[in-house]
Amino acid sequence: MSAIHENTTSALQKNLIALGTIVRREVMRILRIWGQTLVPPAITMTLYFVIFGNLIGRQIGGVGPFTYMEFIVPGLIMMSVITNSYGNVVSSFYGSKFQRNIEELMVSPVSPHTILIGFVTGGVLRGLAVGLIVTVLSLFFTTLQVHHIGVTALVVLMTAAIFSMGGFINAVFAKSFDDISIIPTFVLTPLTYLGGVFYSITLLPEFWQKVSMANPILHMVNAFRYGILGVSDINIGVAIGLMSLAAILLYLFCIRLMISGRGMRQ
Repeated sequence: MSAIHENTTSALQKNLIALGTIVRREVMRILRIWGQTLVPPAITMTLYFVIFGNLIGRQIGGVGPFTYMEFIVPGLIMMSVITNSYGNVVSSFYGSKFQRNIEELMVSPVSPHTILIGFVTGGVLRGLAVGLIVTVLSLFFTTLQVHHIGVTALVVLMTAAIFSMGGFINAVFAKSFDDISIIPTFVLTPLTYLGGVFYSITLLPEFWQKVSMANPILHMVNAFRYGILGVSDINIGVAIGLMSLAAILLYLFCIRLMISGRGMRQ
């Protein structure tokens, strides 16, 4: 029993060291190329604030009791979290796969769970960092009052984790560097723009409201908007439930890919 306990403790320590190494490498990568990872989204979102919030917002007026700027800020923060958490993992993991670093990790005594959690944590940290930068920038254009801090924190963490795992899956199946840009360009971007970032779905005809409900990003944006502004177009309990289910299913699928080794060799 003592030998088994020592082996278990040793394996746990090795996995914790490996996890710390992967996360530290991801953080150093983000900071080393900060001009590519942190600055561009800040500039892009500032342009959104100026063009949509100030210029177009003046013509539109308000959305319910809020100014147009107040209404779109939560959606823009969530948009930056989604794109950056996804982009970090898909580029980092595919780069590691291309350089054959993943093969070395796969044959090491490190658990597949440790490898996956390490890369996902890196994506979550970048998503949160960019989200924080965008939040600070938004304060130059409007005031933010967080109504439900627990909901806000839970939604942003779950969203970052979900899209980090989505980026992981994209990287696993990618055969070239071109493949890692297909999903963000042709899937993520349209879903984000149609996810209620710039408008309330209550403005749509009933049929299109029902169609919009199939968009997962709509639930995330509205849940986050509820945390910030206290209003939402959808049921918050349903949104968080769907996000929890998506996170669990994606994690199980990612682990299955890791254990099978499918797509891990370039």
